[in-house]
Amino acid sequence: MAVADHIKDIKDKIVAACRKGGRDAFSVQLVAVSKFQPDEKIQEALDAGLRVFGENRVQEACEHWGVRRSVYPDLELHVIGPLQTNKAKEAVALFDVIETVDRPALIDELKKECRKQQKFPRFFVQVNVGEEPQKGGVMPADLPVLLDYAAQSGLRIEGLMCIPPADDPPALYFALLMKLAARYNLPNLSMGMSGDFEKAIALGATHIRVGTALFGDRK
Repeated sequence: MAVADHIKDIKDKIVAACRKGGRDAFSVQLVAVSKFQPDEKIQEALDAGLRVFGENRVQEACEHWGVRRSVYPDLELHVIGPLQTNKAKEAVALFDVIETVDRPALIDELKKECRKQQKFPRFFVQVNVGEEPQKGGVMPADLPVLLDYAAQSGLRIEGLMCIPPADDPPALYFALLMKLAARYNLPNLSMGMSGDFEKAIALGATHIRVGTALFGDRK
């Protein structure tokens, strides 16, 4: 199947999942995960009308989108992978949404770069819902302290993001993220990937990150 066919299939599933949950399909944003994808597939997605893309690494994102930024001014680019503090400058310059805020040191660097560049992306906090030591994200118990720190720093957090443990059913973790977002009055939830985005939509996802189901297997 061509990328355009995959897009149609995913959008049809989004509509069906929203209808089942009594939601407006426009309340869910498809974020096309373009990491490790060749230029020709990215271009296919652009030609099919997609404009919202997620990248894991700043350097690869610059290669994918540096030139395309001027060609497609309506692009919306998301950081969805771990962000090192020494990449904050490039991240603020390139991205519209940074989904992986997870520690005070990163907040400090992002705040500094936002002020310096006079550019203010949108920010989500990544929550380590499975409390996995190898994975990024703030522990659920530490979330209120980090949100307070962000607020005091002037960094406006508008949502939460998570990557559930790979070997566990994801619904429990999606429900946890939904509960945390409601507790702290955060309107956006980035959760759900190729294999589980319909479950995420049922539990309130506003952004779903889809790569393999859209582009095929990564190299």
